[in-house]
Amino acid sequence: MTPECCKTSNGVELRDSLKKAAIEAVDAVKERLFSISDQMYREPEVGLQEWKSSKLLVDLLKEFGFEVEVGLCNLPTSFRAIRRGKPGGPTVAILAEYDALPEIGHGCGHNIIGTAAAGAGIALAPLMDNIRGTLVVLGTPAEEGAVDNAGGKVTLLEGGAFSGVDVAMMFHPSQKDVVMSTSNARVAMEISFRGKAAHAAGAPHEGINALDAAILTFNAWNALRQHVKEDVRIHGIITKGGVSPNIIPDYAEIRMYVRAKDMDYLRQVEDKVKKCAEGAATATGATVNFRYTAKAYANMITNETLARAFGKNLEALGRKVQEPEPKAGGGSTDMGNVSHVVPSIHPYIAICEPGTATSHSREFAKATISEMGHKGLLDGAKALAMTAIDVFTDPVLLAAIKDEFAKKVSRKG
Repeated sequence: MTPECCKTSNGVELRDSLKKAAIEAVDAVKERLFSISDQMYREPEVGLQEWKSSKLLVDLLKEFGFEVEVGLCNLPTSFRAIRRGKPGGPTVAILAEYDALPEIGHGCGHNIIGTAAAGAGIALAPLMDNIRGTLVVLGTPAEEGAVDNAGGKVTLLEGGAFSGVDVAMMFHPSQKDVVMSTSNARVAMEISFRGKAAHAAGAPHEGINALDAAILTFNAWNALRQHVKEDVRIHGIITKGGVSPNIIPDYAEIRMYVRAKDMDYLRQVEDKVKKCAEGAATATGATVNFRYTAKAYANMITNETLARAFGKNLEALGRKVQEPEPKAGGGSTDMGNVSHVVPSIHPYIAICEPGTATSHSREFAKATISEMGHKGLLDGAKALAMTAIDVFTDPVLLAAIKDEFAKKVSRKG
């Protein structure tokens, strides 16, 4: 059935009526969206194990008429839901995340991200009969680097899942409403040292202390920090360091990240970080091995034209968009990789008051099921749907988005 709003004239009037219909459609299913997001909160699943979470979203999208394919690019918990409009027009992808953090649960708010993406999709679904273009809701597993082989969007990119996509959008829960986001490039490594066990009191001279090599590596990184750019982050944990105080540890293991503002400089710092570990191994007599635990994440290139459109829609919903802090963007996301291939945005929407709950905490996870968290979910779903309508119906905007992307990619190259 054609919504009444779609029987108006072309241009601005049609666009505004479509947005009004999308807003009403999100409100009509809000209790369903709250229930799904809250269920993800209660049953958090880490990356590549998001079986229940992805099924909740897939079932919802199927119910509203989407063609859904599950298990793209050998990622069993990924999905692609498609709703085709009239022939021609752009393809807009709204990206869903739904993985949680170990022990913390949804301390990064991915339950909101995934549910809002599906909410935007089902709000747009009945409108697509009167829009030229194709809508895709893309389920992207394992954004968090806490599990091996994280970086679902990178795998999907490499497998061609973004082929034909003109614009990619998502938002992230935060303490502020910010649309001009940035993020750092990142590599994730496991560094392991092999030594030789011996009695720690009776014959320590016969041992080779792998834990000492790990500790020396951290000390070398501390010295290195003076000689890298201030945006660089080097951080990690010792996950294994021995089994008993009276045994010289013959094995030690570090899991760590290196971050920098762009991939080129990141690779330079990565080399220095490895040399620190190699030096520690030489100093102690241990051997060292490096293993990448996740896909490398590129820095985020925000499409400012698209971000401004999203911000305008967010403000139309009663929110006030803030300027990003000068040194914001220390985190990393695999959405950065997407942004190097497709015009993309990764704005932030507040789900709690500033200073009350920091990301990657249990307090932030609780904020996702609060009244403010639910409002952030709804406003995010509405703003995504409204911005998709802008892209579908305004060829001048789409041309500007693509022109900006082409210029930025050209400068990057």
